[in-house]
Amino acid sequence: MSATATISPAPQLTIGPLALDVPVVLAPMAGITNTAFRRLCREFGAGLYVSEMITSRALVERTPESMRLITHHESETPRSIQLYGVDPKTVSEAVTMLVAEDRADHIDLNFGCPVPKVTRKGGGAALPWKLGLFRDIVEGAVRAAGPIPLTVKMRKGIDSDHLTYLEAAKAAEGAGVASIALHARTAAEFYSGHADWSAIARLKETITGTPVLGNGDIWSSADAIRMVDETGCDGVVVGRGCLGRPWLFGDLAAAFRARSGELDPEIAAAAQAHPTLGQVAATFRRHAELLVEFFESEERGCRDIRKHVAWYFKGYPVGGDLRASLATVESLQQLDDLLATLDGNQPYPGEGAEGPRGRAGTPKNPALPDGWLASRELHGYQKVELAEAELNNSGG
Repeated sequence: MSATATISPAPQLTIGPLALDVPVVLAPMAGITNTAFRRLCREFGAGLYVSEMITSRALVERTPESMRLITHHESETPRSIQLYGVDPKTVSEAVTMLVAEDRADHIDLNFGCPVPKVTRKGGGAALPWKLGLFRDIVEGAVRAAGPIPLTVKMRKGIDSDHLTYLEAAKAAEGAGVASIALHARTAAEFYSGHADWSAIARLKETITGTPVLGNGDIWSSADAIRMVDETGCDGVVVGRGCLGRPWLFGDLAAAFRARSGELDPEIAAAAQAHPTLGQVAATFRRHAELLVEFFESEERGCRDIRKHVAWYFKGYPVGGDLRASLATVESLQQLDDLLATLDGNQPYPGEGAEGPRGRAGTPKNPALPDGWLASRELHGYQKVELAEAELNNSGG
């Protein structure tokens, strides 16, 4: 589990002026990809680490929470922020603010959220169906961003009968975005089943002048390499696969450097993380420490680390009572006392620690505004519903 970020080979992916030595992006995840988790992932690997999704309206209104979430630690570079919005004017104002106040080196727009309370109002993955609105938002944001690279992340569409990603990607490329990321599922699929990597390949064939990034079902570095080889995409976006596994970014860095010939394959294979229980516990403790610093509250930081327990210790011999105690921890001292009871020499459990993590959900009919699918144009009454869509939800 040694870090690989100290190596500085030639860039493998460029997003505007940003040169990434490995073509890997941490996907924005609500309540997960805060400064604490981003810093932890950086300690293991390399790439671009994106913030939690920030609602553009809340940012323009400078709410305390949005201002806190856009604040990066001094060690974070480049600084990457994802915005969510449904109104071209508000999104442009949010981008203008970030640029004018030098708060970001990269800005991403989220068009992939499948959460019903967002799509029900026409936001998230539902929005690209209204292609004109999508184009207005992206074009305005690119203009406002100026020299800062502006990218988009989207899903295939609303459902299999209402796919939007190819048309939306063409519009985004025409607007001048610096890259396009595709989560290869529809909103209806949520996170269920298997991501349709053939859609990523189709997008790459369609979009030839802008980097295309693939997202969906990357649980290991081998999955990432296979996605690039099978689809031809320029890089990968990793979400749920790194939950409780920040060292995955070290694996990814080694694998991509081996693929490019910058690292001996045998060395890369040896660099793959197979942590003992003690190493996992130490990383879990480090995460808790960074959360306490981020929240400026030991109680709040410890409360937040609780949700990570099952992810970190997946497959390891940690009893139910101890897991329950870790999931109710209230202080770092209590956490230390509990972790001290573990047998740190327990080896990596293999397949038990691998594979899917996080909630997959089940396929469902997407919640949409009345008459949303009847036309690709935006009607007046739907603008009212869109105005209510800017909630602090993420996903995609």
